[in-house]
Formats: sequence, C-alpha cells, structure tokens
Amino acid sequence: MDSVLKVSNLTKTYFKKSALSGFDLEVNKGKIVGLLGPNGSGKTTLLKIAGGILKESSGEILIDGKAPGVYTKSIVSYLPDLNYLHKWMKINDAIEYFKDFYSDFDVDKAKDLLIFMGLEENLKVTSLSKGMLEKLNLTLVLSRKAKLYLLDEPLGGVDPTSREKIIDAILKNYSEDSSMIVTTHLVNDIERLFDEVAFISEGKIALSGNAEELRREKCMSIDELYREVFK
Repeated sequence: MDSVLKVSNLTKTYFKKSALSGFDLEVNKGKIVGLLGPNGSGKTTLLKIAGGILKESSGEILIDGKAPGVYTKSIVSYLPDLNYLHKWMKINDAIEYFKDFYSDFDVDKAKDLLIFMGLEENLKVTSLSKGMLEKLNLTLVLSRKAKLYLLDEPLGGVDPTSREKIIDAILKNYSEDSSMIVTTHLVNDIERLFDEVAFISEGKIALSGNAEELRREKCMSIDELYREVFK
C-alpha cells in the first residue's frame, strides 16, 4: 500500500514540556484516519508539523516521501482549529484568495460546496457565526485537490444539526486518491467517517488499528472504546 504520511519516533518539546514523545503513525493512500484524544494530547501539534507550521524536535516525518517543506505544502490541505481568514473579507474574497494561493484549488467545487453548506458568497466573514465560519473554512480546504487533508476538530464549533451536513460534505468530496487525518474528541458524531483510528495520549499512540476490526474485537463502538482508553 502507498504510504502518504509516515511518522517515525517523532518528538516535539516546548521548553521542557513534551507534546509528542516517540510518536509513530502511518497513513496509506485512500484512508481516512481518526486521530483521537483529549485536549492537550498532541493532536494539533502533529497536524502543525505535518502542515509545515511547526518543526519537530527529533524523529522523522515524511509526506509523499518528503520532509515537510515547499513541496509538501503544495499537496497538503490543512484546516487549523482557529480561524485564519482576514476580517475585511467577504466569502467570495476568501475563494479568490485560495484560488490565487493554491494551484490545485477548484473554484467550481468551492461554489457547489457553498450552496451545499447554505453560505452566500457576498456575506462578510465577520458576520458569520462560529458554525458558519467552520463550514466556510472546511469548504476552502476540501476544494483543493490535495494528496493529504489535515482536519483539526472540524466539528468544534458546529451545532449538532450541522454536524451531519459537514460529515456528508467530507465523505462526498473525499477522493480515494487522497488521504485524510481528522482530529476530534466528538467521536460519537464522526466515527462513521473513519477507516482507521489512532488514540493519542500524552504524545504517544495508546491504541491504533482498523476501525471495523477494533469494533468487532472489542465489541464496542469507537466512541465507547475512546471512553475506555481515556477514562
């Protein structure tokens, strides 16, 4: 199987605090992987390193066989857990911004997704609710033809009725030529997305495997397993 992301013995230390410690993970082409753990477990740190925003302290991370850099940024589409759009923008400005910035950005797909998400192009970014902003940011990220999508807490600020819509958007716009890592602690809402899961605790993998096999083997849902691992 083609490995899109391979992380070996990765460590990230802030001052004297360790965010990742001997972390290993492999994500193959065509797979959606749930990276599951409580706040402060290292999920966001890993995504920031894979997205080329942070530098690891030691260990190795390879994306499509290359260390994070200019090339990997061109094939990684990253949804951070914080809003990054400028306050002066309207939604159509954000679309233009992404079109100028990323050669793999598909404007038609973005416009279709805006309709699906119930977002109007002339709305100002500052007028959007937290949930609408998350839908916009997800629209922008999913409209790229990336090899690896990194979604950090995509349901964080979204009300329960919109969660299904966002999960459907991810599934509908996901291509088997790409891979995806989704971090969340809202496991129950999103577990149907996952081909594989990795539970992360204190910067290390506590348990990982094929989602369906884990459900069968442990006789519980991924959400129940999450509660068991982190109780």
